[in-house]
Amino acid sequence: MHQRTTFFLLAAGVMACLAGTPGNAQARPATDSSHLVATPKHADRASMETMQIPSHGALMNALVYVAAGAGPHPAVILLHGFPGNERNLDLAQDMRRAGWDVLYFNYRGSWGTPGDFSFSHGIEDTAAALAYLRQPDVARKLRLDPTRIVLIGHSMGGFMTVQGAAADPAIKAFAIISAADMGGTMQQMLAEGQKPDALHKMSAGLANEGMAPLSGCTPDGLASELAEHTATWTFSSKVGALKNRNALIVTSDDGLAKAGESFAANLRNAGDTHVTTVHLPTDHAYSDQRIELSHAVLQWLAALPK
Repeated sequence: MHQRTTFFLLAAGVMACLAGTPGNAQARPATDSSHLVATPKHADRASMETMQIPSHGALMNALVYVAAGAGPHPAVILLHGFPGNERNLDLAQDMRRAGWDVLYFNYRGSWGTPGDFSFSHGIEDTAAALAYLRQPDVARKLRLDPTRIVLIGHSMGGFMTVQGAAADPAIKAFAIISAADMGGTMQQMLAEGQKPDALHKMSAGLANEGMAPLSGCTPDGLASELAEHTATWTFSSKVGALKNRNALIVTSDDGLAKAGESFAANLRNAGDTHVTTVHLPTDHAYSDQRIELSHAVLQWLAALPK
């Protein structure tokens, strides 16, 4: 689950100056404005809004890439992985250009957001982000349609996506990118050996991912949390709740493809006729397939029912 964009707003007024020069006055009548580029009203321009989203007593650091135009725009909540080094904000920019608002936030206890990190908290934080976007005043300010929110998650963010979509019937579409079936992996480890060995193996794996950006947690504590929730946190346990949703399942050569393919097959076997699968020959961070990944996501979003 290794996760391998500052932002600038540019504006120019050169054409207005050139239009007033003698040479240009002779080239065009004063009433000819065909050479001028229409500039959207300031209120309708693409922008970035920052905020803090309340979740169970803490304020999560967040931002929204707001699409150009009056809207209302459909929206994506983009969920990062463990610990979240690859944030996929290039995808967020691409989705905004395609007319989508995109919310990115840091779970409690991650990357400077106050609180303690845990998988349970991440699930709660995803629900809190959904509730935030659905507030009428927030939706109005961000020019988004609160009835058209899609969850997209990478790695552990895919786990959060599956949990969040399964718990919220109003989410009609979700996408997972190299999703980590945290509950399913823990369940398999427990089935293959004694519980202490499984906990040790999971704890070591989590520690190996690098936990410096996370606070209020330990590898052992997170492993124990997974062991306590294997019955309800596996992807297979969510198939019944998700079998009528539009789903995009993207996999890579990172060792997680088999789990993603199995999840897709389970959804189809349950009657889901709207499952799209894409495999890209790259690493977990899609390091050399970013354009291809973006194309797959944008193509799927464009095909969703309006």
